[in-house]
Amino acid sequence: MYGNESFGRRLRLGHLNRRGGSGLLLVPLDHTMGAGPLRPDGDLDALVAELAEHGADGVVLHKGAARRIRPARFRDLSLIVQLNASTRMSADPDAKYPVATVEEALRLGAHAVSVHVNASSRTEAAQIAHLADVAEACDRWSVPLMAMMYVRGPAVRDGQAPGLVAHAITVAAEMGADLVKTALPDDPAAAARVIAGATVPVLAAGGTPGAEPETVLTRMAAAMRAGAAGVAVGRLVFTADDPGAMLHRLAAVVHDRTPAGVR
Repeated sequence: MYGNESFGRRLRLGHLNRRGGSGLLLVPLDHTMGAGPLRPDGDLDALVAELAEHGADGVVLHKGAARRIRPARFRDLSLIVQLNASTRMSADPDAKYPVATVEEALRLGAHAVSVHVNASSRTEAAQIAHLADVAEACDRWSVPLMAMMYVRGPAVRDGQAPGLVAHAITVAAEMGADLVKTALPDDPAAAARVIAGATVPVLAAGGTPGAEPETVLTRMAAAMRAGAAGVAVGRLVFTADDPGAMLHRLAAVVHDRTPAGVR
């Protein structure tokens, strides 16, 4: 059960979770701020159309990108607007700063908003404060909030250590997030314990750049078996030669719960 359930929040969460008991499959496409264009042809609308056709439940976009997508794409797809960002050109890429507001997201027709927090980073304090401010605005406007929680910073040796991941999820829940995307421990038993101890639904992040597709699919299948509420996977999909086919395999893992997206 989700917390903070006003009628408007329930309505938007219902659109996000319209498959009922099936897992939630989100495709973050907010990487553009950090790493540059997703596609050589720049046709983000065509990519989103393909994702909607092949089983995505929602996409995460920055406000400018959302304006370039045809509204019809969101009949069967949820729009989550990303509210903070950084670039890999920055002196501190782990620092995240506000780039949009809940009100702007609502004017775009968003079903939810998302905030990225790098716990243990040099700017952790500002990032958690921003998450708290967004959570208050989400309460005011009845908008679901997803927190992307990662443990990253100069002193972090293993950002997927179970205790650290559990702590990061707890921070998001305490600030008022409705669901959390995070990098779960690789050990399935440890991941299951982290998920079982969470007070909000947990989505498994796709993992580090450059990982082999079969490796990512296997990890996502393991996360679903461990009790994850779904997955949020971007690079695996938008870097694929055939994004629709890759998403179809991922949907089998999440919606049908087949092992590693069996073809």
